[in-house]
Amino acid sequence: MNKGRTIVFAAIAAVIVALIGIAAWRAWGLPDGHSLNRGVEPFIRKPGEFPIADRRVELEVLVGSDLKKEELDTNLFTEYIEQKLGIELKFVIAKSGELDETEDLLFASGDYPPIILSGSLTTDEQVRYGQRGILLPLNGLIDRYGDRLKDIFSSNPAVRQSIAAPDGNIYALPSINECFHCWYAQKLWINQSWLDKLDLKMPETTEELYEVLHAFKTKDPNGNGLPDEIPLSGAMNSWHTGITGFLMSPFIYNTDTDYFYIENGRVGMAAIQPQWREGLEYMRKLFREGLIDPDVFTQSLDGLMETASRQENVLGAVTSGHIRMVFDGNAGSRDGDYEAVPPLIGPSGYAAAGYFGSYDRAAFAVTDKATAAEAAAATRLADFLMTEEATIRNEWGPENKWWRKGEPGEYDEHWKPAKYWLDPEFSKSSTQNAVWAQMGVLYRDRDLRESWAVSEDPDSFKGYEHRLYVETQKYADKEPREVYPSYIFMDTAAAEEAARLKAPINDYIRRNLVQFITGVKDTAADWDDYVSGLKQLKLDRYIEIHQHAYDTYKQQQ
Repeated sequence: MNKGRTIVFAAIAAVIVALIGIAAWRAWGLPDGHSLNRGVEPFIRKPGEFPIADRRVELEVLVGSDLKKEELDTNLFTEYIEQKLGIELKFVIAKSGELDETEDLLFASGDYPPIILSGSLTTDEQVRYGQRGILLPLNGLIDRYGDRLKDIFSSNPAVRQSIAAPDGNIYALPSINECFHCWYAQKLWINQSWLDKLDLKMPETTEELYEVLHAFKTKDPNGNGLPDEIPLSGAMNSWHTGITGFLMSPFIYNTDTDYFYIENGRVGMAAIQPQWREGLEYMRKLFREGLIDPDVFTQSLDGLMETASRQENVLGAVTSGHIRMVFDGNAGSRDGDYEAVPPLIGPSGYAAAGYFGSYDRAAFAVTDKATAAEAAAATRLADFLMTEEATIRNEWGPENKWWRKGEPGEYDEHWKPAKYWLDPEFSKSSTQNAVWAQMGVLYRDRDLRESWAVSEDPDSFKGYEHRLYVETQKYADKEPREVYPSYIFMDTAAAEEAARLKAPINDYIRRNLVQFITGVKDTAADWDDYVSGLKQLKLDRYIEIHQHAYDTYKQQQ
């Protein structure tokens, strides 16, 4: 063969290799221009094979964490993951409370890492950065390397349907936590010992709650001879500590987040309905008669906790996601005196539990800075983190240190033989260097969460989890048939328009909510002006955008 022909064949071979590489990237859902040269990049093995590559793979990953880099580097779970997978993690750390701002700055500057491992990506950001090519589609990578994810999609099809963008691509993965008591976190906790002392039953209706709160105020249930009882309290800007979500729900569905309700597939604004007005009048009555803490719309959770810690207990009822947000939960704590009030029945017979069952934000994504091998290795990492083995070690540490497999005579929430047991001392132990504490992506479905042995110690972590499970049964399946999901996709233009409209609309609703309850405004004299003012904020357009998003969401189900 002559030299010229050899050169031609070599050139043809090079083109074929390049085309194969481009075709592979396209097949995996990745853009052109990344190297698949296996002579340079590590070879990523198929799922189930460990280590995951023919040599150690370095992955630069963004995480939201309050730990220092050296603490994460030497963390037992980090070491376990690195050894198991044959990788080395290079952490780019953003403080948990600054993660959103850090992500925005990194994307704006173009100086973002190849992998986002524990991020905070909204659905809007996923679409925006996905369309720009900054976030890579994960579909092909999951098909090739995501056996665990495919099992999850198969057993729980709603997961894949919910996380796919309108163009069909999956740009990011959320950490999935099927937390039963979190789904129904909009709770009112009432002092059962006071009910018992005053010979009152658990309230079931709005009128019965009024009568109970009135008795708390006037009959000295704490027995100190002073009129110091606070019948009902809450706090601002914490996890379901606001009072208006629970108190409005006997009139019309309200979670104090987006103020949407859905009826026969149509998205509506609860805050302009006649039932909303009735709810305002009910809360105004409670406030006017001194049955609601006058500080409820201004105090922080710290202020509420300070009230709860007084020498004499003065709290009759309190709104919070769980009662130990308010009381410290130590042995002998007052939190044991409180039980959850079921969703109240309103004057029309309506009752609803607030429901928060969809995902919040996505944690894992691959950016266009990743090479083919890095993208593949990162997918294997995410896939492994969502296994039961990794999920448990992420949260609870190494086996037989704080947890072990269940033994005969130990039973789970459903009175079946427990799969796992957790040391009651875990929550009091220093585990910072042993666990990631849910950093990254996990898959904690109800089967896993409820398979742990129920503790007989009510003060232990699992004992308290059992208590929350039992209390939440009062709320289960009492949400409306349709609720507006928090994890919902829109195209970029619609998302940006909705975001511009949302802030002034929600601010207007919240400001007027407080004004009507406290008497600054009157529902008889000021209601029409209030509704008119809300509509002037382009409310109809805002609902139209969300109706289209909800229609698209339903079509994907």
